[in-house]
Amino acid sequence: MPAPLQTIRRPLLVLSAALSSLALTAPVALAAPSPTPTPTATPPANMSSVGGARLGLAGTQVNLTSGVPVLPKDVTARSWIVSDAESGAVLAAHNAHWRLPPASTLKMLFADTVLPKFPKATEHKVVPSDLAGMGAGSSVVPIKEGESYTVHDLWLGVFLRSGNDAVHVLSHMYGGVDKTVADMNTHAQDLQALDTHVVTPDGYDEPGQVSSAYDLTLFARSGLQKKDFREYCSTVSAKFPGETTKKKGKSVRGTFDIRNTNRLLSGDSDVSVYPGIAGVKNGNTTNAGATFTGVAERGGKVLLVTVMNPEKNEHNEVYKEAAKILDWGFQADGKVEPVGELVPPKNVPQASAQPGATASGEAGGDTSAKPAASGPVSAAASEDGGSSGIGIALAVTGGLLVLLAAGVFLVNRRWPLPDLVRRRRP
Repeated sequence: MPAPLQTIRRPLLVLSAALSSLALTAPVALAAPSPTPTPTATPPANMSSVGGARLGLAGTQVNLTSGVPVLPKDVTARSWIVSDAESGAVLAAHNAHWRLPPASTLKMLFADTVLPKFPKATEHKVVPSDLAGMGAGSSVVPIKEGESYTVHDLWLGVFLRSGNDAVHVLSHMYGGVDKTVADMNTHAQDLQALDTHVVTPDGYDEPGQVSSAYDLTLFARSGLQKKDFREYCSTVSAKFPGETTKKKGKSVRGTFDIRNTNRLLSGDSDVSVYPGIAGVKNGNTTNAGATFTGVAERGGKVLLVTVMNPEKNEHNEVYKEAAKILDWGFQADGKVEPVGELVPPKNVPQASAQPGATASGEAGGDTSAKPAASGPVSAAASEDGGSSGIGIALAVTGGLLVLLAAGVFLVNRRWPLPDLVRRRRP
């Protein structure tokens, strides 16, 4: 367990704007069409307009006015979106509401739904039924029957190794897979993630299981309000409990190393650690291809990016395309007019918050803080072009803690410096 974090709080007032009536009152047939067993080869003509009418259009949506850098040409993902994590402004998007298989990025919704239920020190002894029902070829930590694990251990297994076994154990602790799936679907509706239909809590390919780049971004944004979520999704490596063995008549339990498979966080032979990266989650299945949602900070600006299923079949392509889109987002910051917004959850409190109030969002703690909405959006023609590079820099982590007060959102950022040091260790 890390030592208590020293934090630097930098309050920032962000004016709230009224959400478009189209975003909040879109007809059910448009905002949440019935799930389809298999995604089509091309985006549908009619997609959800939650967050703005332009986000429901097929193709790339961006306002390329004077002074705005051109988008990278070699982004091949079926769907992607880049947005301001704090204001909610969508800087650019491509088929943002296309309903596609999400793979393990769906674990962000699982974590946002289940994580507040259990204190991290809670222990659980795994029984065979905990691991029943996993799909063939599932990614595993691995978790062993008959061994005990803390909730903290299990969440590390979920985020670092994308362990479906850890997901199933937590789901059974929560009340069973069926209850977990039902609550995930309810939570997606509360977040206005209307493109999402959950069939399995771990993101394993199943007919009808879909989400979108827009919805995955909403899941990340909501999860990042929680301190424990931020800790797990930003952890590069950890020791995980192994099997208990007998040595000289004594029971001894060893550990083994696990490392985050998010390559923009942990790096790889052909991918550098992204400057300012602080999470979030990656995935890969046969039907979904590679999917990824990431959050990064530079110069006080925090951006979210989601990339789904690049057509270019190269090693780590999803991370390379995500890095290019993030580079563009940081270059375009302050220059580009948004094309939409990340909507807040439906249950954002309407009463004024007390001055100085905070939201811890820790497991078993208060999770009432909700993200802010962005201001109005403008429309312009969309084009593609250009590219930009990436490099290696110190990774930082940001906490996005948001309060609602009389029509104004008070954003409290927290920069946990001890966590920064920990995350830079190989």
